[in-house]
Amino acid sequence: MILKREGKTSGSISYFFCTDDYLLHINRQFLKHDFYTDIITFDYSEKTKVEGEIFISIERVKENAHSFKQSFERELMRTIIHGILHLCGYSDKTTADKKAMRTKEDEAIKLKTKATN
Repeated sequence: MILKREGKTSGSISYFFCTDDYLLHINRQFLKHDFYTDIITFDYSEKTKVEGEIFISIERVKENAHSFKQSFERELMRTIIHGILHLCGYSDKTTADKKAMRTKEDEAIKLKTKATN
């Protein structure tokens, strides 16, 4: 649904659901960052064909769900969508980027919720 809205096609997209410690190891090894995160996305996309690997810390998603007063399922959906948006070329480096990405996440969640009702 997201890819279609962004004018993209799907290639190989792999999800890895892991622990905080495993994702911290990935963060240190590949990004040289020494902190916990909920998601790391490796983008292998070419032109409009979206491909990549998305690593998600289930522990961090649970903590974020609690912090943001969301269900685990909704926070996991948001995190998965966040990864797909990264593969579509969206960034979250600046405040403006984060705001745009949050808007896209909210739109996708609304569409998903509407489609399942």
